[in-house]
Amino acid sequence: MNIAFVFPGQGSQSVGMLDVWAQHPEIESLIRDADEALGDELSALIHAGPAESLASTVNTQPAMLLAGLCAWKAWQRASGPQAQIMAGHSLGEYAALVAAGVLKLGDALRLVRLRAQAMQEAVPMGTGSMAAILGLDDQAVIDACAEVSAAQSLVVEAVNFNAPSQVVIAGHKQAVEKACEVLKAKGAKRALVLPVSAPFHSSLLRPAGERLSQALTGYVFEPPQIPVIHNVDVSEHRDPEAIKHALVAQAYHPVRWVETIELMRQRGVDTVIEMGPGKVLAGLVSRIDKHVRVMSVYDPSTLEQALATMGQARAS
Repeated sequence: MNIAFVFPGQGSQSVGMLDVWAQHPEIESLIRDADEALGDELSALIHAGPAESLASTVNTQPAMLLAGLCAWKAWQRASGPQAQIMAGHSLGEYAALVAAGVLKLGDALRLVRLRAQAMQEAVPMGTGSMAAILGLDDQAVIDACAEVSAAQSLVVEAVNFNAPSQVVIAGHKQAVEKACEVLKAKGAKRALVLPVSAPFHSSLLRPAGERLSQALTGYVFEPPQIPVIHNVDVSEHRDPEAIKHALVAQAYHPVRWVETIELMRQRGVDTVIEMGPGKVLAGLVSRIDKHVRVMSVYDPSTLEQALATMGQARAS
């Protein structure tokens, strides 16, 4: 059995999402460390809200990083088998790097908060947008975005290749809206504008990448103890400087999730476990390859279910 851990990005957060681990002393310690690293009570916001504050990018990103690592820590504490490879969707890549021993938790939390601030400030509020496009192949979406960008002299790009016929586009609000019209006319089943505050992973966020690059010079990275596949180039890197470069580029380049899962399969992965709130990545993985065993760990019940399934699989 070859296992991969994957960590979700923002979007699956909810008030109270860490309360389920209240009886785990090691996780309580992890949460206290997070508050100390950030110099505020992130844990109190996660516990009590308000939801609007938790949904703010500067809070969502560190909160989801912490939530993914809490699930991973609970798996470790329960003596769950180690992964052979890891990845994270967008923000989730930072959680994968912590789990792989590249980054310390406190450093990762400070980095993702800076990343969130830089992303939010790179494009003025209200000028950027994102939309999910369902029912068209990747190339059709890429071509339509190029057509709209050229016609309007604005940016709209395919930025998340999440699953077959499921692509997210981002860019200037006006261009995204026009691209949705064009894509519907070309046969898209749905073109759904997303409730986000910035055009994440589009080239408009290059200034955020530049700010992140400057910040990264002050952080120490270690070579990964477990391979991590990076979103931006669907490659694993052992050199700490190459990892930093991948994180910088990731801020304003597409998330290549389909290719990431395909590479895992080529490496022999047959079991993918999502560590963190929700089941978004588990659903995407199942759509990408129906032959993969997929599980989600986000509370004690799903942890027990996953461990039981792993035990049964090893015994068969």
